[in-house]
Amino acid sequence: MAERFSLTDGLIDSQELIERAVASLRDGKLIIAPLEHGYVFLADAFNHGAVKKIHKLRQVPPATAAQVIVGDIKTVKGISLQFGETITALAEKFWPGLLTINLTPAQGLVWDLGDARALKEISVRVPSAEFVRSVALASGPLAVGAACLSGRPAPRKSTFFPALDSDYAALFDLGELPEGPSSTVIAIEQEGARLVRAGAISLADLRSVSANISVPA
Repeated sequence: MAERFSLTDGLIDSQELIERAVASLRDGKLIIAPLEHGYVFLADAFNHGAVKKIHKLRQVPPATAAQVIVGDIKTVKGISLQFGETITALAEKFWPGLLTINLTPAQGLVWDLGDARALKEISVRVPSAEFVRSVALASGPLAVGAACLSGRPAPRKSTFFPALDSDYAALFDLGELPEGPSSTVIAIEQEGARLVRAGAISLADLRSVSANISVPA
């Protein structure tokens, strides 16, 4: 039976909740937790079975990679060698926050994010959602997927998810989450970055940090 913990009532110390979340993830289980504007499934990014379970619950099409949540820039630099001057400046400006960076993972990482390791890029973000960021800092990289069926918006309320209680270890409840924009997505290029999807951070915002931001033709 999945446990349910409130992140708002103060009855349980926040550090204890982080430790409970990390323990579940290290046991290969899923948890549900709040990001900025929606509830998500989280799993240890290096646990193939747990990542596969996220895809199964969400009914994700084959060869689709889960995104990755990390706790800080230092962790990203440990899983990719692509952090040049432009990307470092953008990450330092907009992380934690709604900036997703597509980058090539370092060789030798033993993970499968659901694409059978066929894709050359992974999508990484440091969220501003404090609880999830703290869990990621304590546990290491997390695979993430919206706690809903593929193609639907992440639920803002903690009332219904496409999962049985036995499918996940715990729900960390922050109540109804605010509406808000999706993350801006950029990809690393040799001399800078390319805008993949506009979102919370505008092209003008990105270019205020670095002029080396290209846009799709």
